[in-house]
Amino acid sequence: MTAWLSFLVVFLCSWSLRDLVVEACTCVPIHPQDAFCNSDIVIRAKVVGKKLMKDGPFGTMRYTVKQMKMYRGFQIMPHVQYIYTEASESLCGVKLEVNKYQYLITGRVYEGKVYTGLCNWYEKWDRLTLSQRKGLNHRYHLGCGCKIRPCYYLPCFATSKNECIWTDMLSNFGHSGYQAKHYACIQRAEGYCSWYRGWAPPDKTIINATDP
Repeated sequence: MTAWLSFLVVFLCSWSLRDLVVEACTCVPIHPQDAFCNSDIVIRAKVVGKKLMKDGPFGTMRYTVKQMKMYRGFQIMPHVQYIYTEASESLCGVKLEVNKYQYLITGRVYEGKVYTGLCNWYEKWDRLTLSQRKGLNHRYHLGCGCKIRPCYYLPCFATSKNECIWTDMLSNFGHSGYQAKHYACIQRAEGYCSWYRGWAPPDKTIINATDP
């Protein structure tokens, strides 16, 4: 009976741990501009190989990439050859396809290695909007001193002049919402920040408008 109870306790603990791991990866919605500004490395790349490394309890996946262009991180690592991520999706590991797509990948550098995960911004390149591509090239840089404040419930108000109110969460769209796809929050005159669509020169009289 004692052996059976011991087995049962171990089984239940293992089951609970497995359930915990499966539910472990939860990410807070983040606007692409914040994802860009908070990353050490931002590149456009094609995955040309992968290898499972025996690091950690579930292993680490090492993707070999062919870097097409770098948008952020020149001073840290001018050329990226490998991208590391957790092998398990439950631990926020990213699954990338080999020799199939070009990806936009953001990540952080730790001990000379670039790491990414489900909470970083990564996307197939052909799914990015024109505004997002322009943001990567120029506009997001202009807004790294701005603060994008998520709005979950109305009313929402800016509490400082450098804030833009992000309302995509009102429709549960988050990073795939309209503002995330088509707007950048950039700094204007006197330190004010506001949304910029990019079809026309920025209107400096509009501050924190959802649709400038």
